[in-house]
Amino acid sequence: MLLDPTGVRGGLPPVPVPRTSAGGASAHALPKWSRAAGPRTADWVRRYAAGLIAFEVLAAAGAGASVVLTRAGGVQLSSSLFWAAIGLVPAWPLVLLAVGAYSERVFGTGSDEYRRVGRAGFILLAFAGFISYAAALDLSRALVVVAVPALTLVTLVGRYAARSQLRRLRARGRCTRRVVVVGRGGAVLELAARVRREHYAGLDVVALCVTPGDRARVAEVAGVPVGGLDDVVSLATRLGADTIAVTSASETAAQYLRQLSWQLEGTGMELLVAPGLIEVAGPRLHIRPFEGLPLLSVEQPRFEGWRRVVKGGIDRIAAALALLLLAPLLLGIALAVRTSSPGPALYRQERVGLNGRTFTMLKFRSMVVDADRQLGLLRDANISDGLLFKLREDPRVTPVGRWLRRLSLDELPQLLNVLGGSMSLVGPRPPLPVEVAQYDSSVSRRLLVKPGLTGLWQVSGRSDLPWEEAVRLDLRYVENWSLAVDLLILWKTGRAVLSRSGAY
Repeated sequence: MLLDPTGVRGGLPPVPVPRTSAGGASAHALPKWSRAAGPRTADWVRRYAAGLIAFEVLAAAGAGASVVLTRAGGVQLSSSLFWAAIGLVPAWPLVLLAVGAYSERVFGTGSDEYRRVGRAGFILLAFAGFISYAAALDLSRALVVVAVPALTLVTLVGRYAARSQLRRLRARGRCTRRVVVVGRGGAVLELAARVRREHYAGLDVVALCVTPGDRARVAEVAGVPVGGLDDVVSLATRLGADTIAVTSASETAAQYLRQLSWQLEGTGMELLVAPGLIEVAGPRLHIRPFEGLPLLSVEQPRFEGWRRVVKGGIDRIAAALALLLLAPLLLGIALAVRTSSPGPALYRQERVGLNGRTFTMLKFRSMVVDADRQLGLLRDANISDGLLFKLREDPRVTPVGRWLRRLSLDELPQLLNVLGGSMSLVGPRPPLPVEVAQYDSSVSRRLLVKPGLTGLWQVSGRSDLPWEEAVRLDLRYVENWSLAVDLLILWKTGRAVLSRSGAY
């Protein structure tokens, strides 16, 4: 995939820019942010990779030293354990290099970087175990069973911290690739809008090249220079671009792409082709060669099978443990709700779950008891652009309820729904029956999986999200669900809750 599947669709906002009489923006009239000369891609990649290598060498040294220093009775300098601990220092970055964990394409976005680190840890663990057994070496179990897994975990944490810093730099326009987008007008604007919104992907659109009929229209809203399909290489060279992205809806076809790839030979520019399946994630996409003809194979989404069984088991076990650990907090919140306003501590509401079956969703009551009856009086103040009712300052919310909503603590009783099997830890937002009654066939796909206590909507803005964006995120989750995605969403949920953005 060209981009990490967490972005949005939409048109570019109109940005007035000086244009030449030909309809394209003058190269000398570029916005200041487009002219800014930053470090070349290769420079920041080398520095970033060098930082990762330095950290991982130190982590390997620490893992090896911890095994040697904690060995009962000490370790002789000539022992196999000592030299194995020394060998761990160069071996770890070399294995990471071998699995491609230092490749630029995994930096900053997607889960492939973490998978490669995990693969490296498994390879090193298997190699250490095999050598220890085959050569009858006196290696401590702590080296094989504890040090290597701990080293893998520390590396994953370090990679996450490095990625967070890289994304902050990219938000400021640094450590990015300068991209020229090529294709038909509508597809080019859509891809450019997506790239501009997803700044963490590290792509900075500096020009667009479209068909002659679309050039004037695109130039009115682009905000960057607009050229023709024959201007790609010259425009990219003039603007210092290092990437050419061709949209699937372009007028290029095979012959144009072939010629464009020939023109890019020796320039150092990378050619990317957007497959037009931007809502389908990488695990479902595969290149399949048919007698030398490479075709993109898209697997069907799986809504049943062993992974669903594993997901259900993990949901119930995690919910049971969370209820056990959070029992004092839950009792405290229930007491605060009961004593702060008249009414029960829990609020029960009918929601629609898997395959359209209804269930009773539980929440801590955050509003006055007759909140549903007051809804009609507040319809005119609704700020939602879709089927939901949203009010930033809802007078029905109690003081304790406002605090609970800010921290999403009112959602904790849904752990009982997860334990009972009507909800999952991660999934689409549980809809109301009145919403489902207005769904079209595409939106109804949200009901193919269990609704979740958290989801992409939770980590992407919550109530601040437009209706279309919330639906699109739910559908993306349905299409691309995996255990790895669930773990990533759960990890991000904590940050979203602490930031309190979109919670009201």
